[in-house]
Amino acid sequence: MNERYLLLWLEGPLQSWGHDSRFGRRDTLPFPTMSGVCGILCAALGAGGEQRQLLTKLTSGHWQTRAFARMDERYTLPPLRDFQMVGNGYDESDPWQLLLIPKTSEGKKAVGGGTKMTYRYYLQDCAFAVSIGMEAKLAQRLNDALSAPVWELSLGRKNCAPTEFIGQGIYDNEASAWLRSEQLAAEKERLRSFDVLPGADGENGEVLTLNDVPIQFGVDKRYRDRQVTIIPV
Repeated sequence: MNERYLLLWLEGPLQSWGHDSRFGRRDTLPFPTMSGVCGILCAALGAGGEQRQLLTKLTSGHWQTRAFARMDERYTLPPLRDFQMVGNGYDESDPWQLLLIPKTSEGKKAVGGGTKMTYRYYLQDCAFAVSIGMEAKLAQRLNDALSAPVWELSLGRKNCAPTEFIGQGIYDNEASAWLRSEQLAAEKERLRSFDVLPGADGENGEVLTLNDVPIQFGVDKRYRDRQVTIIPV
């Protein structure tokens, strides 16, 4: 297969990459999830619905992530906690909006409209380089789409806007992609802080099992597990 490496640069004031959060607390991982990055690529293409075939091609390639911290930071900023009120502001006369109002355990409409406080966590002032190996034609298609995305691109949540072009080119090999990421990091006065490698390597870093490999998007989203290792640099 004529493989190429697509390089992505994810940088912004806020990012949020949840993979198993539920209910009122929405945590974030310290690095981008595979599902979140696939969501960015689908948004750039304007690819809605299940997209099973596209996701299979994307997730079958070699993925690696590198994190970059600012040179002038003595430590990584802790996640920012925000809270939002959900379940309010719906028009009860509209049958569709009525369905969105939270219900009690008995299935009845909650008193006061069911307004609930939820907590959201965000990474602050982070930057990540993501290298993805894939077929050359697909890499070119995605790189073109990132230059003129069909839908708005965001870093995990819609309120997390990127401050740098996400698409950073196509490369013949992974080493060339990483060289470009190091050049970009130097321009931005950032230092490599940790790597996220596929597979389990408990001798060299922290191993995580994530349920973030998308099988299909759309209404009935489905995922499978993978293991990664966080290795400090």
